[in-house]
Amino acid sequence: MTRIENTGSAVRAVYQPVPFTQVTIKDDFWAPRLETNRSATLPIEYEQCRVTGRLEAFKLNWQPGQEPVPHIFWDSDVAKWIEAASYSLSTHPDARLAALLDEVAGLVAGAQQPDGYLNTHYTVVEPGRRWTNLRDRHELYCAGHLIEACVAHYQATGQRTLLEVACRYADHINTVFGTGPGQKRGYCGHEEIELALVKLYRTTGQQRYLNLSQYFVDERGRKPYYYDQEARERGEDPAAYWAKTYAYVQAHQPVREQDHVTGHAVRAMYLYSAMADLAGENGDASLLAACQRLWSHLVTRNLYLTGGIGPSSHNEGFTGDFDLPNLSAYAETCAAVGLVFWSHRLLQLTGEGGYADVMERVLYNGALSGVSLDGERFFYVNPLASRGDHHRQAWYDCACCPPNIARLLASLGQYVYSAGADDVAVHLYVQGQARLEVAGTSLTLRQTTRYPWDGQIEIALEPQAPVEFTLKLRLPGWCREARLSVNGRGVQPQRGATQSQGDAAQLNAPTPNAATPNAATPNAPTDRGYIVMRRQWQEGDTVVLDLEMPVERVYAHPQVGQDVGAVALQRGPLVYCFEQVDQSAPVAQLRLPAGAALASHFEPGLLGGVVVITGEALAVDEADWDDQLYRAQAPRLRPTALNAIPYYAWDNREPGAMQVWLPEVS
Repeated sequence: MTRIENTGSAVRAVYQPVPFTQVTIKDDFWAPRLETNRSATLPIEYEQCRVTGRLEAFKLNWQPGQEPVPHIFWDSDVAKWIEAASYSLSTHPDARLAALLDEVAGLVAGAQQPDGYLNTHYTVVEPGRRWTNLRDRHELYCAGHLIEACVAHYQATGQRTLLEVACRYADHINTVFGTGPGQKRGYCGHEEIELALVKLYRTTGQQRYLNLSQYFVDERGRKPYYYDQEARERGEDPAAYWAKTYAYVQAHQPVREQDHVTGHAVRAMYLYSAMADLAGENGDASLLAACQRLWSHLVTRNLYLTGGIGPSSHNEGFTGDFDLPNLSAYAETCAAVGLVFWSHRLLQLTGEGGYADVMERVLYNGALSGVSLDGERFFYVNPLASRGDHHRQAWYDCACCPPNIARLLASLGQYVYSAGADDVAVHLYVQGQARLEVAGTSLTLRQTTRYPWDGQIEIALEPQAPVEFTLKLRLPGWCREARLSVNGRGVQPQRGATQSQGDAAQLNAPTPNAATPNAATPNAPTDRGYIVMRRQWQEGDTVVLDLEMPVERVYAHPQVGQDVGAVALQRGPLVYCFEQVDQSAPVAQLRLPAGAALASHFEPGLLGGVVVITGEALAVDEADWDDQLYRAQAPRLRPTALNAIPYYAWDNREPGAMQVWLPEVS
């Protein structure tokens, strides 16, 4: 496995994802969603940006007294749409979408000021207040999303128009912020620009953009706090800050000293993603170590079963350890998307399968739930229980989530594979193919699978010429038993201590290989959660991996008080839920017997085709309760059929209650 190399106190990352433009997805699960994203979601989001005034704002013709007033974060919604549309066009040419993208790109370029500044709100609404409230006002956040959009547009079209816009804006920002004479020692309240500048550096090769990203990360949390200074300059008392602590914006202490995930969850994920980027680019072991500490705290104390993060609506983020309420769970879609970004980056740096396990968990559950099956409605909040009053919406005043899930889906292919000098790793099992180069030879790798409904994956290798390299297949943390064959010959995966989605304690330690060979069956060792096969590969070679996918009961840590005595169901990477439309008894009254048999089968006509879980449960019998509110006798339980669907698919039919966790009875 290509992994981080330690050289003294420095690290060097040499593990790279295979770009999504080199990955073709042709399965029954993701491919229809990517098509829906292209044909339905992106046009709908464009129209919402148009009718709400977000596009009109870039014409800079707003006048005082007019409604709507260009908002401080509108630019970011348009930018994420540009990014998503660019990604989609990179893999699926679409004349109509391309025309819309050209129109929006022209509006953005036309709004740039002579000095390079580009923000619709501060250009026309508050032109004299640039950079006066970094803590609250999203200026650098919007700049970051615009930079990401411009890079994506250049990569998709080859046109430099928006890339030049991004460079001019970044150059302007570089003159405003820094440690030089007359510069502001500030940094963004809503992180985003830090990772965007790394993307701009990688695209242009200009070191100043990487240096600026490093400045923003290094300056964060230093004392005296910049946010105190700028508040006083605005005539405000810093103590009047509504959040009461700069932990809300991860600026309570320097980032290398932080070891607890805190504050606004989306901001945290963007900051941690930038820290991982800089650790790899600059060989910064201290930043990587901080990421690993924060990661461990997240996955062992603050991660929902669905991969959602951030339980509280008050701060849109983290509270205390093991605080994971279900009905009031916030679990913002953007936070889930951000966790995919961070997990993916740490996976490239370390090659540790635990990061891929979490990435998969989020993709199939807490992120995918953010968009309806028809691609037309969106969740901002993704609770794990509902009384029947929580539904996706067509749009939001704060519309960060719809274009965020769109850009994630449009670039999904980049999360499937990674390649090094002489190794290839398969992180996700998705039918389709990838084109890459390994050990100096062109390779086409084809996957055939019905995953996540079925655990059998066939991988055909087609190198341009026979070549020796290492093929690594992720052995998911949820899988208890796997079978492997190479060219029809059985191979025994020798599984050591692989990482599960919450097994952060093992993420920094090498996994020992089992070393007891079977005389009849060759062995394939596992390393860091991956089955390792090194050999000379040639065209026609085929590997078949069969992952057992029984229905499993999952239990929460005893300190998660909301789930004590409760059980959830999972099959493969999918978390299941109980939706009222599928039950004959009220969901809130269901109880799952500890010994009840559970079965699964595929329903092709349900919710686009899903595997459902069925069994027999118990329900509270209200028949003899009369009109009493309380009584001394325990309620009777009666048998009732139980039906569960994948969590991502809930709220796509008639409204009703939903729960992921059910009380378990003996």
